[in-house]
Amino acid sequence: MRVLGIETSCDETAAAVVDGDGTILSNEILSQIDDHRPYGGIVPEVAARAHLQMVDGIVDRAMQSAGLGFEELDGVAATGGPGLIGGVIVGVMTAKAIAAVHGLPFLAVNHLEGHALTAGLTDGIDFPYLLLLVSGGHCQLLAVRGVGDYKRLGTTIDDALGEAFDKTAKMLGLGYPGGPAVERAARAGDPARFKLPRPMKGRAGCGFSFSGLKTSVRQTVEGLPPGELDERDIADLCAGFQAAAGDVLIDRCDHAIAAFRAQHPGPVTLVIAGGVAANSYLRGRLGFLTRADDVTLVAPPMSLCTDNAAMIAWAGLQHLRRGQCDPLDFAPRPRWPLDPEAPRAVGAGVKA
Repeated sequence: MRVLGIETSCDETAAAVVDGDGTILSNEILSQIDDHRPYGGIVPEVAARAHLQMVDGIVDRAMQSAGLGFEELDGVAATGGPGLIGGVIVGVMTAKAIAAVHGLPFLAVNHLEGHALTAGLTDGIDFPYLLLLVSGGHCQLLAVRGVGDYKRLGTTIDDALGEAFDKTAKMLGLGYPGGPAVERAARAGDPARFKLPRPMKGRAGCGFSFSGLKTSVRQTVEGLPPGELDERDIADLCAGFQAAAGDVLIDRCDHAIAAFRAQHPGPVTLVIAGGVAANSYLRGRLGFLTRADDVTLVAPPMSLCTDNAAMIAWAGLQHLRRGQCDPLDFAPRPRWPLDPEAPRAVGAGVKA
């Protein structure tokens, strides 16, 4: 069984072919970083236009790299949401056209489910497991009980961690994308120099909040003498920001492990996924949790943490194996929660 996956939910145009045994036959990604860098962030209209111009070529590259023709596929999957709706429409319409022309099942994949199931592709882990999903638009803790079966334990009430990374980088003049820039600068910094808050740490539950941390960085910058923000200040602020984020993630995950164990006694596998999971410092900090009895940390390769089409193809495969597919009148969704029964968090930065 082989499925073509297409991912266009944000600022990567990607296509991949994955085999049923978990072999990634191709995984092509075209980044739009250079298109968005002049604006200091992602411009939805620019992203949608770039997807429209590049998606056909990326699909062709993926098929050629896999050495397959469309007639050798068993299905075609595309991110159906959540995401920037213009880009999602491009990917969905491309996949529908391929499915219609070649008589293939069409699968609309939840982008978050793609991240959630990646560990099964890369590490072959079994259900259930605990997932920390951290990216530019999402920050959630979920119990992954099976394909299509997710229980949200906590989410952010305001900003996602990746968004806080990007805004911190912008305030410090580090450019875009912000996450890698902050991580690089932090390597030379003193995390103890500036006293930054740890929002939600020590509070009950598994929720997140990063707006206050971001605001504290801004206030610290404004409190320095005008024109005196130098490389040392930037490095120390980045290190302090990362340390605060790491402390929050450990605390929230510790609470989530206890909540998960209450429903699923025994060993716990904690999976981290999403673009922020590519941060090596945070990966190392979360390794602290494995010191506890019967807790295992699983982190997919960094290339499969950020947005990619291999995860979309793999998630599509899992649904296809269960005899599931979607009609060609499927409507792309800007919002698509993995746990539709969870209450919607109220906050400016929340995307479910």
